[in-house]
Amino acid sequence: MTSLPDTDTDPMAKWAAAGVVPTRPNIARVYDYWLGGKRNLVADRELAERMATLDPWIPVSCRANRAFLGRAVRFLTEQGIRQFLDIGSGIPTSGNVHEVAQSLAPDARVVYVDRDPVAVAESRDLLAGNSRAVVVEADLRDLDTIVPRASELLDFSEPVAVMLVAVLHFLLDADQPHQLVASLRDATVPGSYLVVSHATSHGHQQLAEEAERVYNRRAADGQARTLEQITAFFGSWCLQEPGVTWVPLWRPGPDDDVPVNPELYWFMGGVGRH
Repeated sequence: MTSLPDTDTDPMAKWAAAGVVPTRPNIARVYDYWLGGKRNLVADRELAERMATLDPWIPVSCRANRAFLGRAVRFLTEQGIRQFLDIGSGIPTSGNVHEVAQSLAPDARVVYVDRDPVAVAESRDLLAGNSRAVVVEADLRDLDTIVPRASELLDFSEPVAVMLVAVLHFLLDADQPHQLVASLRDATVPGSYLVVSHATSHGHQQLAEEAERVYNRRAADGQARTLEQITAFFGSWCLQEPGVTWVPLWRPGPDDDVPVNPELYWFMGGVGRH
């Protein structure tokens, strides 16, 4: 893999080296913008704002999804999990998996996986000097690459938490995403966990279809799914309470705002145990 220049003062230098086309919106950078990050370009911000005009709850939902990730990692760490495989990890921002896990358990090990060159480059910068966290450049659909590369840091004979947070909706039905998640279960041992969050059409089918049309035309293919379809990803994993639900309702802490209108949020999520 080509080594990218390390320059926080001019991120476009390493992005250009990674082949970034600045006029083309990118899913990782759009999401970064919604989270309040700075690793995004004009084209990304324009698409993000266009999506927000469809429904202002989209960026709010992304921030709620990020909070869900943090709560899930804390829960898993409390269950004794010390190995995390975060696939589709995106551009680093506050509350990354390794930050949450290692703040509670310094021996926790994390492998991030993303196919986006900007996300990989930024992750490498963030993880420099951290021997217990690495990033792998690979596509979610390429498990033959992901598992062997992750095995360089993680021991798959011990429980692993597989994180699929806000990534499965970028796989269409033709990609056989449910079968792919089942293959990930086969790669783990009993006591492992699966974390899934997913854009949902539950409660706003027509709006979801319009959002898909805008997003798919400008950035990447995607597909929102129903509660039943999202729950099906867990297969024979044993769902942990409260099951698959709107992300703000998944084990909120005492300092978390619990919305009175969770159906306005765009993400549903849950955690299952092998």
